[in-house]
Amino acid sequence: MLITSLDNEKVKGYIRLKDKKERDRTGLFLVEGAHLVLEAHKKGLIEELLLEKDEVFPIDIEEERTVYLTDQIIKKISSVETPQKVMAVCRKPKESNELGDKILILDNVQDPGNVGTIIRSACAFNIDTVVFSPNSVDLYNPKTVRATQGMFFHMNCIRRDLMPVLEKLKEEEYPIYGTLVGYGEDVRDVNDEGKERFVLIVGNEGNGVEEDITKMCDKNLYIDTSSNVESLNVAIATSILLYELGSKKHLD
Repeated sequence: MLITSLDNEKVKGYIRLKDKKERDRTGLFLVEGAHLVLEAHKKGLIEELLLEKDEVFPIDIEEERTVYLTDQIIKKISSVETPQKVMAVCRKPKESNELGDKILILDNVQDPGNVGTIIRSACAFNIDTVVFSPNSVDLYNPKTVRATQGMFFHMNCIRRDLMPVLEKLKEEEYPIYGTLVGYGEDVRDVNDEGKERFVLIVGNEGNGVEEDITKMCDKNLYIDTSSNVESLNVAIATSILLYELGSKKHLD
């Protein structure tokens, strides 16, 4: 199918997916670029493959679900200055209520780039579930999707009110680690038992973890840094914490 008009209803639908309300209503979102499209295809989540006119993309997908678009339409749909010639409309992955042993909670983390880096680190260090607070950035925001480099396709990511989740995790005796700058327990001192099953909470870029959420923590962790540095970017700090919590102490 070739579409050449910006007034086409399908095109209008693609453009509306830039809006969170439309993504929430339809359960659909857009990905741009060959890498993200391939990651979505691996998970069987592509609803429609969108290609610039005459573009060829070697994945096995039904002809009726392949839509060819003019350069003008691609530019209108895209969220970047230099649009890709390969895009896809995808279904949101199914969420699982089985949170696993290693859980990362994002409390009001707002920056799409930070969240993308955090998701990639969560994948690298074997986190089972990432829980987004209702006021954290939308995972399916185009900037967030790009920043994850497709790693969110391999992660159980859910959005929940945090207090009920934390209350349930406390009942199930998960150790709950908060994050405060400069005091608490050095993350390097967490014993191996405390790394087998845990919840790590990281907070907003400017304000950290909310006070009521902090009260739910069993202990706070910090990263020992130079006294010249007041704090680390939340994505960098989270990556270091996840690395340390994913490692085991080895005795000679």
